[in-house]
Amino acid sequence: MVRNVADLMPELEQDDFYLLSGVEQGMRFSEWVNRGKLPEFSGLSPENVEYRLERALKRGLVEKKTLQYEGYTLQFEGYDALALRALAERETISEFGSPLGVGKESDVYEVKSYKPLALKYHREGYTNFRAVDKERDYTSDNDHVSWMYTARKAAERELEILEELYPEVSVPRPIDGNRHAIVMEKMAGVELSRAKLEDEQVVGVLDLILREMAGAYDAGYVHADMSEYNVFVGEEGVTVFDWPQAVPTDHDHAAEFLVRDAENLIGYFRRKYPQSVPEIDAERVANAISEGSFESVRALAR
Repeated sequence: MVRNVADLMPELEQDDFYLLSGVEQGMRFSEWVNRGKLPEFSGLSPENVEYRLERALKRGLVEKKTLQYEGYTLQFEGYDALALRALAERETISEFGSPLGVGKESDVYEVKSYKPLALKYHREGYTNFRAVDKERDYTSDNDHVSWMYTARKAAERELEILEELYPEVSVPRPIDGNRHAIVMEKMAGVELSRAKLEDEQVVGVLDLILREMAGAYDAGYVHADMSEYNVFVGEEGVTVFDWPQAVPTDHDHAAEFLVRDAENLIGYFRRKYPQSVPEIDAERVANAISEGSFESVRALAR
């Protein structure tokens, strides 16, 4: 797990951020930034660079490696600090709270502004960049692609999709973004995987989720990673989240992804609530969604 840097922020000075920004700039050209280039990239004197590097290394914000030269690269903590500072300076957030969820590809924390919000740090590629690079459309064809680029592009893509879908589709309301971080409204309710639905609620909740999938399709997107871990269920309905891997409906594999999403969702409900959910063919559901004719799973039951 990547360490939360919020507690470090009061210790960091303006020149520390100049140094981190300089490393970030250098990483556009190479994963490891030559120390000799850091005065140019950061705008700091060589003596100040040396001092700031010691502070950053001590706090785990950068990593050092000796190659043919002395090189430095940002740790995710350093990248987090840059994004957090930018969001705070824009007054998007004012306080940092407790974790809301930690996963392989993102960390989510509660933050505060005019109301409780959620801050999502994208982590794509940090532990398994090669796999993510092959699977995601937003990775680059350039020779030099880092986890930093991958995470930033994932965040930018998700923010863009949320802005296109909200409010017609029940997704988290997007607020702001910087680098690999997105700020959105905090979702109400509980993750579908942890929800305990009454028998009479089951089909209704499944229908609600499938209707949101239909709304997203009508808006031009297939989620492409639908599961019980990407839906919140609350008193006011359902919210579908985690959209960075979504594909446009004209994507070569959009129909395949839509069927897979329907299979994953229906399969979960059938396993957990076998007595409440009728047998239904996921492909029929996907076809109804793509044709704009989906009404309920019971109408499509075998």
